Amino acid sequence: MSVASQMLRTSPSQLGFDPDPLVACIDACLDCTQACTACADACLGEEMVADLRRCITSDLNCADICDTTARVLSRQAGYDAVLTRAVLTACRDACRRCAEECDRHADMHEHCRVCADACRRCEHACDQLLSA
Repeated sequence: MSVASQMLRTSPSQLGFDPDPLVACIDACLDCTQACTACADACLGEEMVADLRRCITSDLNCADICDTTARVLSRQAGYDAVLTRAVLTACRDACRRCAEECDRHADMHEHCRVCADACRRCEHACDQLLSA
């Protein structure tokens, strides 16, 4: 059981979502934050770093948005459906764009393939929660 799951299940606040997709989305956002941060760092270590500038920027933007999304989703006291929906939509879109950018380099850089996969999982988790 993840920490997000433990914390949400012990919260006295009523959750704005069903707990399972909410926890899945928080966990996917945190995984994506880590993957994108590590991918940007790995890109900086590559010899062809100048060719990876767009990927690095995409990674860092996605990491920041995923981190913020996980934090907003973790705050269920005073849940704001409109704000949460906007954050989830932005996260889904950032993950899609980052996955597309990382895919461009995935054949040459394994870290980009791993990051693209994490971004797709997070995009899917955001979609699932938006549909809930």
